Amino acid sequence: MSIVWSDSSLVDRPSRGMPVERWGGISLKPEHYREIIENRPAVAFFEVHAENYMSAGGPPHRYLTAIREHYAISVHGVGLSLGGHLPLDRAHLDRLKTLVDRYEPAMFSEHLAWSTHPRGFLNDLLPLPYTHDTLRRMCEHIDAVQSHLGRNILLENPATYIRFDESTFEETDFINEIVGRTGCGILLDINNIVVSCANHERDPFDYVSRINAGAVGEFHLAGHQRENEGTLEEVLIDTHDRRVGSSVWALYEAALSLVGVRPTLIEWDASVPSLDVLVGEAAHADVIARGILAAMGSSQRPGAGHG
Repeated sequence: MSIVWSDSSLVDRPSRGMPVERWGGISLKPEHYREIIENRPAVAFFEVHAENYMSAGGPPHRYLTAIREHYAISVHGVGLSLGGHLPLDRAHLDRLKTLVDRYEPAMFSEHLAWSTHPRGFLNDLLPLPYTHDTLRRMCEHIDAVQSHLGRNILLENPATYIRFDESTFEETDFINEIVGRTGCGILLDINNIVVSCANHERDPFDYVSRINAGAVGEFHLAGHQRENEGTLEEVLIDTHDRRVGSSVWALYEAALSLVGVRPTLIEWDASVPSLDVLVGEAAHADVIARGILAAMGSSQRPGAGHG
């Protein structure tokens, strides 16, 4: 089932007072609430994790409401378990719809992952084998979410550390097939591509070239950690606890050339720095985007391309 994109996009509902040539956003952290309200930093939007704002009221909602007056908001879910074997949690979906209706976010996104188990909820985003069975389940769950919310969602590609022998799809083909069947969009996490491709000895630039460019509605950028460097056990870990690395910036620039400029989030969820550091990372994303647009001789606006 395909649902027409909500009109609450960054194109139709730009950040109030923000210049249109700004695309970089940052994660909204409680330690920055007051500074954001007082100083109104130069970013395009803020992202919040849905599960942190599912209560009826309290200080988080008070601050988010004040920030929403001046900025676009992106809501990022981590608890739907779209790839899980269990049915979707109806109560969770209801809380999510209440949140989305309340703040009218420019974007809502979730993960290509699972986290539910018959005995409870696992506090992690776990990988899936890419098979026809998991494809069917993912599509059924995405259809249900989109019907419940009355809008399309963006699906984020995962950071992975293992590959399943039973997989019959490449990850890009799997994601593209989901997009074709459900009408959802793609949240293209550039850091996750760098991490996964390094861990599986794949070419990250080839990965980007294979994704459905017209379905990409947002980019994520983040930092990662390299462990056991120079050994057979070397692995990249998606940590979200440091500045965006040079390999991620390089792939982001290539992705912009292939996909076009889109809203771009700087993810930083651990060892959170001062607000000016996050704003600086978002500003660097803007610089790269403006450079790409200048090179292309384009006046492309953020969020264009998926309809």
